[in-house]
Amino acid sequence: MNILSGYIVKEVLKGSAIAIILLLTLFNLFTFSDELKDLGKGNYGIKEIFLYLAFTSPRVFYELIPSAALLGSLFVVGSMANNREIVAMRAAGASIFWVIKSVMQAGAIIVIIALLVGEFIAPDAERKARILKTTAQNNEIVMHSKSGLWLKEGNQFINVRKIPRKGELADIYIYEVDGHNHLFAVKKIDNATFSENNLWKMTGVIKSEIAASQILSSSFPTQAWNTSIDPDLLNIVVVDSENMSLYDLFMYIDFLKRNDQKTQSFELAFWSRLINPFITFVMLMISIPFVVGVQRGMSTGGRMMIGGIIGMTFNIFDKIAGYVGLVYGYDPMIMAVLPSTIVFLSALYAVKKTVAAS
Repeated sequence: MNILSGYIVKEVLKGSAIAIILLLTLFNLFTFSDELKDLGKGNYGIKEIFLYLAFTSPRVFYELIPSAALLGSLFVVGSMANNREIVAMRAAGASIFWVIKSVMQAGAIIVIIALLVGEFIAPDAERKARILKTTAQNNEIVMHSKSGLWLKEGNQFINVRKIPRKGELADIYIYEVDGHNHLFAVKKIDNATFSENNLWKMTGVIKSEIAASQILSSSFPTQAWNTSIDPDLLNIVVVDSENMSLYDLFMYIDFLKRNDQKTQSFELAFWSRLINPFITFVMLMISIPFVVGVQRGMSTGGRMMIGGIIGMTFNIFDKIAGYVGLVYGYDPMIMAVLPSTIVFLSALYAVKKTVAAS
């Protein structure tokens, strides 16, 4: 039995690997086509597009793992069923539950790979992709350090220490230098908001002009800031669950709670990320009724089409449940776990019926 179990594990892994390569290639082709619309914007060229695709691929890989496991299992184990290999295994004494156990062993290996990619590779790569795309399109020199975001525009060095939300900045310092790189003016701005006429409106402005013998200080309640800085450029430092690991998400949620801020969207992202690798087991369980028992007369193409429809329906249901939970304030953990639990129980019921009918 160990030889047969190893054979099933190897074949499921092989089928899943082929499926993930095909899905990732297809997804990147669509992304490449979409990115071509921004070709030539700033310094965003073909080289940058390919680098962007390379950096975003780990996140896409992580998200596609459950679907790849489903399609790979349907194709490989379905082919075994069509070739009567499953029948031969059962005639040799292997039960349906033994087949399920072997498929789940392959799933465990896939889950480990998904966790490694999702936690240690994807978040950092996603941050690099965001920085690459945004800075290339905006032609700005950007550095993100412990003292905030630094940008260079002409003879000005701009330090942004807080970004409450997109289109809004806080705690800003602007250092102006002359042609000899001597500092001659410093501005401290409390807040800056991007207005509809493509200008930044500054409030709480204090300007200090540095002369040879004195420093002249002046203040302005409001002032227009005519700068080429695009709000999208600042997206590289806006907190996003896509470029955070589970540990980072957990710590950020704790930080928000301690500061009495809303955490629902990040909690939903945390629980969704936590259970996402285990959705692989749900997808593999879905494949079982289509490859054993009364369904063995169905073609492999038919199995994959039905399984693909089920997988897409699950993804849609999962997204809807998450958004409904955010809108109505339901517990994020429940809304993240509910779709996969329902589908898993449905798959178990289908397997039970298959066993009873065979």
